[in-house]
Amino acid sequence: MSMPTHSTVADVAEVLERLAPLRLAADWDNVGLLLGDRRANVVRVLTCLTLTSAVAAEAIETDVQMVVTHHPLPFRPIDRITADASSGAILLSLAAAGIAVWSSHTAWDSAVGGINDQLATLLRLTDVEPLEPDTIDASAGFGRCGTPSDATTLGDLADSLSRKLHIRGALITGEKLRSVTRVAIACGSGGEAVVAAEAKACDVLVTGEIRLHAALDAMAAGVAVLAVGHHASERFALEQLAVVLAKAMPLIETKASDRDTDPFSWHAAFS
Repeated sequence: MSMPTHSTVADVAEVLERLAPLRLAADWDNVGLLLGDRRANVVRVLTCLTLTSAVAAEAIETDVQMVVTHHPLPFRPIDRITADASSGAILLSLAAAGIAVWSSHTAWDSAVGGINDQLATLLRLTDVEPLEPDTIDASAGFGRCGTPSDATTLGDLADSLSRKLHIRGALITGEKLRSVTRVAIACGSGGEAVVAAEAKACDVLVTGEIRLHAALDAMAAGVAVLAVGHHASERFALEQLAVVLAKAMPLIETKASDRDTDPFSWHAAFS
């Protein structure tokens, strides 16, 4: 039997669905192939956290045939696609260049080996399990929780994760010297994980960002919050996805975007 000499959008989609089955996505999410022709050939793939105009320009300039973005574009239903809106301009430019767009989003958050699992690995947690297991595969599902492999405090946990994510610091609620024996994880925006974290008897919820009142609810429940920023909590895993995809599909050149940057930067008011 002859070996395949090229790959298509459908081939890439098949690998991505094996890595992150779309049934794991939240019911409000917009996942899968969002733009493009499944029959089109693919030579280069670009991964990113957010498909901005800068990332779209990079895809076009580097002759990419498919963008795998974590955050879907479009995300919510739209009734028109025009260049009057930034999202429309991005989609029109990609369509004109014949570039397909795929998003696994919350399916990749929840998958075995997905973003929350990778955060658990960075935190060196043991006895890791989902906060809310999937009904088909109990090792997958919403969020993660686990036990630190060594005695640690909230402050030490924040310092360690900040170093590993290459960020200058993180937001925390609670005392830095508080002992941590059980950790909950919900990448991205994790306010909805507070109740599950409390139910799993977690001392701290590690997330990207959280609304003020959700943080107050967590504090009232005795759960500290460690928020590293939405971008930082997920971007690293899109770099890893590029590596995994390259190994799974050697006929395709896969790389993470160089222009997928955090829109926020630190500003110190006092030196």
